[in-house]
Amino acid sequence: MVLQAPAPGVTALYDVPAPAKLNLFLHVVGRRPDGYHLLQTVFRFIGLYDYLDFDLRTDGRIVCETTFPGIAPEDDLVVKAAMALQKASGTSFGAQISYRKNIPSGGGLGGGSSDAASTLIALNRLWGTGLTRHQLMQLALPLGADVPVFIFGQPAFAEGIGEVLSPVPMPDRAYVVVQPTQSVPTAGIFSSPDLTRNTDYVKITVFTDWQESVEQKKKVGSNANNALFGRNDLQPVVFGKYPAVQNASRFIESLGVTPRMTGSGACLFVEFVTLSQAEAFQEKIVGKIACYENGSTAAVSSTWVCPGLANHPLYNW
Repeated sequence: MVLQAPAPGVTALYDVPAPAKLNLFLHVVGRRPDGYHLLQTVFRFIGLYDYLDFDLRTDGRIVCETTFPGIAPEDDLVVKAAMALQKASGTSFGAQISYRKNIPSGGGLGGGSSDAASTLIALNRLWGTGLTRHQLMQLALPLGADVPVFIFGQPAFAEGIGEVLSPVPMPDRAYVVVQPTQSVPTAGIFSSPDLTRNTDYVKITVFTDWQESVEQKKKVGSNANNALFGRNDLQPVVFGKYPAVQNASRFIESLGVTPRMTGSGACLFVEFVTLSQAEAFQEKIVGKIACYENGSTAAVSSTWVCPGLANHPLYNW
């Protein structure tokens, strides 16, 4: 590989966005002999972001200034991503890294995976290593099954363990994302004996045809705010293990809609046609929580109104 120097004068990249994702549905369709689960899902990026800063180092060191309790620096996905790119490219450059978290951990929103992907994309640019998107996706998969889709950069129908990606067109939508008062570790959910692992496969055209039919209904005046395809097979397991997540879902249902959990939880979401509709629903949530003497009765920690993104913000990098 012919190594490239950074663009002249470019020694830093600041405020690099790492968006959250939603799984609009998530079906577990089987299990490989190595224990990995076979999935079908649709990923959509939303306007909730972590932000990363990168300063070029010429001594080859990878230094992350941001630390989290219970996570050793070498176990941080951002550090792992930087080291993977450094090793694969053979570059002599290093980086000073810091980042600001807005995406909650243990929420099924892919924050750690997104941070790792944005690190690969940004350092590929800062270091001038010249890897293609496909090469970056190959580096991304060992970091986590969700990391490649953030480099793929488009809303995607995903299969395999989440790495077989096909682009799917997405209409303009807005989402209210609700964070319950519990977080959910992924591993314990996939290892549960109660998890359904034999959902029938669906073709991508089944999803796109369904989406088109919903779009036509909305054009004739139906809001169909909660029209979501399929289901999330992990949701019953999470509800059984984490009562606060189920309580948060019941709270949202008391406002007239049925939310869906994203990924392995804990966050829930409701889809709306417009941002104004989503904002109005968020106000209903806040208003109802205020009616409780103690807001924790609703089992809701935070809410966000997020536009659905047409593509990843770094798609053209």
